[in-house]
Amino acid sequence: MSKSLKRVLAALDAAGLQITPVEADAPTKTAAEAARALGVETDQIGKSIIFRGAESGRALLFLTAGGNRVDAHSAARLAGEPLERANAAHIRARTGFAIGGVSPVGHTGDTPAWMDRRLLDFDVIWCAAGTPRHNFGIAPRDLSEKFGLQVADFACLSGKM
Repeated sequence: MSKSLKRVLAALDAAGLQITPVEADAPTKTAAEAARALGVETDQIGKSIIFRGAESGRALLFLTAGGNRVDAHSAARLAGEPLERANAAHIRARTGFAIGGVSPVGHTGDTPAWMDRRLLDFDVIWCAAGTPRHNFGIAPRDLSEKFGLQVADFACLSGKM
């Protein structure tokens, strides 16, 4: 079992959640791949988007519904600073996860996080569990309340701004 998956399991356990991640037969690096592998709607996939705070250098997580994208201006207002695209090295160094497996829980550092309000439309959403093939299902309110993700409006439909 990878260190990343172990961290996610430990975070879920510490929050009092008995959740077992699912290992897909195919990669689930994108929301579309994950939705196909799990047999759910694309918007049921919680897509972890990491930005770099331009002033603070912090990693900032915006968890969007799979069919949405982050509106950078709205996200910057929430973060209280301009945002930059985070590269793979920054994401790995600040969160402990590689792109394609970034979980909203189990980060190695302090990562402020916001959650797309659209995710509340589902009883269960699916998020990366630290690897490109592992995902876990969770009630979106549990994710928000137990892990401090702030529900906010920062997303728009993919392809629209």
